[in-house]
Amino acid sequence: MVIKDNVKIGNNCIIHPFCYIGENTQIGDNCILYPNVVIYKDTTIGNNVIIHANSVIAADGFGYYQEDGKHKKIKHIGKVIIEDDVEIGANTTIDRAMLDETVIKKGTKIDNLVMIGHNCKVGQNTILVSQVGIAGSSKIGNNVILAGQVGVADHITIGDNVIVTAKSGVGSDLPPNGIYGSSINAIEWKKWKRVITILPKLPEILKKLEK
Repeated sequence: MVIKDNVKIGNNCIIHPFCYIGENTQIGDNCILYPNVVIYKDTTIGNNVIIHANSVIAADGFGYYQEDGKHKKIKHIGKVIIEDDVEIGANTTIDRAMLDETVIKKGTKIDNLVMIGHNCKVGQNTILVSQVGIAGSSKIGNNVILAGQVGVADHITIGDNVIVTAKSGVGSDLPPNGIYGSSINAIEWKKWKRVITILPKLPEILKKLEK
């Protein structure tokens, strides 16, 4: 276990072997960090937070610019804030903000293998199921459910009480209080090949039907 300078850990916390806690990190009361959790510097974690094995909190966000034909790294100097009663599954990553804060609000539950990009804000009592990916600067409301393998593009806002069904891609803002989905269920392969052959011809077929 490695605990760097100026770290504050509250009462009744359990820190399992091989964890790393970076500089200026604050951890509240009654928290559990399972083996191999890595928390980079300047992170704030509330009370009653559980972080499962191999998760990484506050690594750099994915940001680059082009110069002379090369990708140049954009420095990320922001923070991650995880509020009370949050649970984070194994192998999940939550990136630090570029300048501001990446925030996971209280009561939210995050499954294994979830990716949350820099500057994201995830609301209260939200559920993120396994393999959800949220790109940078998106805002997820309160009481939202993102089912397995949902992908959210950058700078998207999802309103409160929204459900997005499994394998859906969210490329535009979603108003509150709705159920959304665009996933395609598996069908017999030969039938799918016939369907995919017809799809490019649909505009022409529609024009003929309109006449």
